[in-house]
Amino acid sequence: MTPTQHGSQTLAPLPAQVGDRHAPADHLPKAPTVAWSSAGCRRRTWVSRTVLLTILAFQATLSLRLSNTAFQDEALYLTAGHAELSHLLHGTAVQSGYAAYFSGSPRLYPVLAAVVDSQFGLSGARMLSLFFMLGTTALLYSFTRRLFSERAGLAAAGLFSVVQSTIVMGHFATYDAPAVFLLASATWIVVRTAGMPAPRVLLAAPVAVLAVGVKYAAGLYLPTIVALALLTALPHRRGSAFVRSLLLGLGMSALLVLGMYGTDLSAGVRQTTTSREHGSDSAVFLLEQSIAWGGLLFLAAVAGAVSYARRHRLHESPLAPGFSGPGRVQRSLLGALMCATALLAPAYQMHLGTVVALFKHVGFGLLFAAPMAGVGLTRLVGAHFRHTHLGIALWSATLCIGMPQADWRFTSWPDSLTLIRTISSHVDRKGHYLSSTPEVPVYYLRDKTTHRQWQSVFGMEYRDGHGARHTGADAYREAVRNGDFDLVVLDGFTNPRVNGVITDALKGNPHYRLLAVLPFHSASNDVRDHLMRSAPSVEHTGRYRVWLKR
Repeated sequence: MTPTQHGSQTLAPLPAQVGDRHAPADHLPKAPTVAWSSAGCRRRTWVSRTVLLTILAFQATLSLRLSNTAFQDEALYLTAGHAELSHLLHGTAVQSGYAAYFSGSPRLYPVLAAVVDSQFGLSGARMLSLFFMLGTTALLYSFTRRLFSERAGLAAAGLFSVVQSTIVMGHFATYDAPAVFLLASATWIVVRTAGMPAPRVLLAAPVAVLAVGVKYAAGLYLPTIVALALLTALPHRRGSAFVRSLLLGLGMSALLVLGMYGTDLSAGVRQTTTSREHGSDSAVFLLEQSIAWGGLLFLAAVAGAVSYARRHRLHESPLAPGFSGPGRVQRSLLGALMCATALLAPAYQMHLGTVVALFKHVGFGLLFAAPMAGVGLTRLVGAHFRHTHLGIALWSATLCIGMPQADWRFTSWPDSLTLIRTISSHVDRKGHYLSSTPEVPVYYLRDKTTHRQWQSVFGMEYRDGHGARHTGADAYREAVRNGDFDLVVLDGFTNPRVNGVITDALKGNPHYRLLAVLPFHSASNDVRDHLMRSAPSVEHTGRYRVWLKR
């Protein structure tokens, strides 16, 4: 090559570059869709863990923001736990047949929560739920990472951590958080053992059945776990995949039969789950609620399932050597299964016609839809984070919907602190009391009173001095007229029809005097008022009215 003359200087040419003969000098090679390398595995692991810890810290912050006195369900479960704990430790008779109407075994979560409550109070019991929900999110990340990729796992965890169900269950002392955690644990075991010998999957059976024992409604998701045992094993061990799924199904069934016939829980399962009384909420209303509480994550999951069915890997981490991955049919079935699982709770509650607890049950299904939502979010962002703003917009929208919904949920019942202080000196172990929500005073005053001393406004039978039997509203009317209760506490909105009957019977009643009128503030008690709103409902002002027997 001849040097180029420039004035008195001779300029030597630049060294030859690879590709100079085949492409222009300004050509940029096409970037690969996968930018992972084995050399960066350790760094990638630490980055992923740091991001996950950030997600968990943010989730904890969202849950810990919520504050109120005990909700009636929390109070009931903790009171039952203390009664069962006293029975186990000291042989004290349990004064109420909790197993006959609880939606989970009173000897599992309530006892554990009561142990924590004994040491740390209601805040400790709620922190126990937070522990379970943080564990659920961590397990979700782990099994999503194994199914798809680290990016999908982080995206799934990020979306799941900010929906209303997750935020509320993380600071709510009820069965739901441990039940979701156990379902997540069983799913993780199924995914983790996908490439192992078939009998290993049986490790998931006791965990899944324990979830059902903690909350019976968790049984709705056992078929999904069995189906996952099949679909996750097919790419690894085609010959034994069906055997694996069959083993898991038989193992779960055997443990469920032993649990049902070896305990006294059958009545509770029938009353609260399989034969539950139907409500009057319309299917359209329940669908609207489900969309409001989980629709955005579900939409991302559907998009992820469609994209995953069309193309196995787009910009996720590379496959393990010698592993070709699932085929299109298997990918389609996996996406359809996980998305359909999110519809189980709404469909079942449409069958029952009730919105009660739907906001929590939606979260059970979202646990299974979240991995596909993680795939949907990562593919929306694109390779090399090309469209990061779209992913941020989706996550922000989910947060902006979930956080106000959770805030509203925790302000939808009144603060009972002033009420408890007012009635504390008038309650003992000899009296007979009537309350709109007796679970709350029984919990806070459990050293002074027991559950059997209290009557709620949801059904009563009464025999008067002449031996006549009264039921329903007439029972309340006659009992109040005869001065049967030593204390009456009404909040004005719980079962308004019966509340009105009792109030009328108290007017001019010589047996009672009005002890106190205690104002309280809460969000509107009607969930319809809050449907699809992005901010808490208009504040509702009410009054506790307390009557004391003369």
